[in-house]
Amino acid sequence: MLSTMQDVPLTVTRILHHGMTIHGKSQVTTWTGEPEPHRRTFAEIGTRATQLANALRDELGVDGDQRVATLMWNNAEHVEAYLAIPSMGAVLHTLNLRLPPEQLAWIVNHADDKAVIVNGSLLPLLVPLLPHLPSIEHVVVAGPGDRSALAGITPRVLEYEELIAGRPTTFDWPELDERQAAAMCYTSGTTGDPKGVVYSHRSIYLHSMQVNMTESMGLTDKDTTLVVVPQFHVNAWGLPHATFMSGVNMLMPDRFLQPAPLADMIERERPTHAAAVPTIWQGLLAEVTANPRDLTSMANVTIGGAACPPSLMEAYDKLGVRLCHAWGMTETSPLGTMAHPPAGLSDEEQWPYRVTQGRFPAGVEARLVGPGGEHLPWDGESAGELEVRGPWIAAAYYGGSDGEHLRPEDKFSEDGWLKTGDVGVISTDGFLTLTDRAKDVIKSGGEWISSVELENALMAHPDVAEAAVVAVPDEKWGERPLATVVLKEGVTGTDYEALKAFLAESGIAKWQLPERWSVIPAVPKTSVGKFDKKVIRKQYAEGELDVTQL
Repeated sequence: MLSTMQDVPLTVTRILHHGMTIHGKSQVTTWTGEPEPHRRTFAEIGTRATQLANALRDELGVDGDQRVATLMWNNAEHVEAYLAIPSMGAVLHTLNLRLPPEQLAWIVNHADDKAVIVNGSLLPLLVPLLPHLPSIEHVVVAGPGDRSALAGITPRVLEYEELIAGRPTTFDWPELDERQAAAMCYTSGTTGDPKGVVYSHRSIYLHSMQVNMTESMGLTDKDTTLVVVPQFHVNAWGLPHATFMSGVNMLMPDRFLQPAPLADMIERERPTHAAAVPTIWQGLLAEVTANPRDLTSMANVTIGGAACPPSLMEAYDKLGVRLCHAWGMTETSPLGTMAHPPAGLSDEEQWPYRVTQGRFPAGVEARLVGPGGEHLPWDGESAGELEVRGPWIAAAYYGGSDGEHLRPEDKFSEDGWLKTGDVGVISTDGFLTLTDRAKDVIKSGGEWISSVELENALMAHPDVAEAAVVAVPDEKWGERPLATVVLKEGVTGTDYEALKAFLAESGIAKWQLPERWSVIPAVPKTSVGKFDKKVIRKQYAEGELDVTQL
């Protein structure tokens, strides 16, 4: 028996129409560094997105599923591109501006981008790459920035505002197949070449609905979200599409991502929610500790991309800001879990749930797989690699414009589940606790040591700003932990024995305590703010670290 329901495709176009009409008064506010930020309503955003679609079709010749890249900060124009490009049937390709130039060039060429929309302030990054980007036919420049470097370049250069000015405010939007490509992001390429993940209209629509659920971020048109997580980082965790669907106001920081301007915009614009990786919140905490600001409007913060130290959660609790752990990946769109404790618990009883990665929402199935391929129970104790599947989870990587999609064995199981590379346990009620990345877990004498557990314990020490723990070779045990620490400003001396004792007092087993220690000026980070532990391992192997062995 077939249903009697209408078969209406789930597309970004419908998100665009809904947001600009039903939620037309909601706003995108872009921080400018000037006395007043720039404000644009959803109705205006939708109208300008329509004009952009007309310009891309009539002026740039985008008439199919060509890739249109963006090299932009979080701002209103970027939101317009998010809506216009997929809705007209093309593919939005967000470029990670923090990747090394050679990786950026590789990604653009692999995706075969036809055009790129770039913020003027990022032209110094783009222009030197253009001779190595043969597929780029058009460069569209938006916002302030020195244009002098554009003189004499081969691609055609257009100004964003001039391009859309006077264009029609209606567009013959195609009725798209909901499984058609809408957007693509590449992984950060920490091992090997970056891998392309292509999101469908259907996956974006369903992911947006889940982001808006109360068990996820649960925001409404009464809220304003400060979108610090970059729009090139898994589509800003899906927030631009989800907020346009539900009318949540967006506060976009543009290029003003330093702690002081972030503190200013929170105090002045009073967002109720924010989203970013832990390093952002660590920097903001240091800023408001030195120069107090009122952050109390921001009652809830979604924090992901890396494990959040419990000490950071506790510090923000004291400021009236509740950090909520989330887990996800480029391949999961990214929403995979969120750490909302079950109902009916006291603050003290909620804490063990808050420090997990969270519970799986409807739409994400999960399983744990042991080293021999066995499926492990959800008992809170059996640790294995996390595998997931669902309607917004990748089944393959983009194989290039002329190739088949790729399903490498180390990334996808034979029956189609995504191998996340994360090791952890799942409780009987579905809460995920990640203990490490599979590549970072320390295998010592046949037992596993969690680098994340050691790091979180170290970062609770009053003298430690950041800590990263990596596995290093050991003749007796195979591998042992090396603890590298960044000291807080003003701390001059280091007593490694005292740090080791602090770990023991924190409940770390004696056999897991590091013997090797080093102070470093900063923890190396990837382009999306995660600890880049391969750099530390390389520095150790090449004798670049000043290591003390206890």
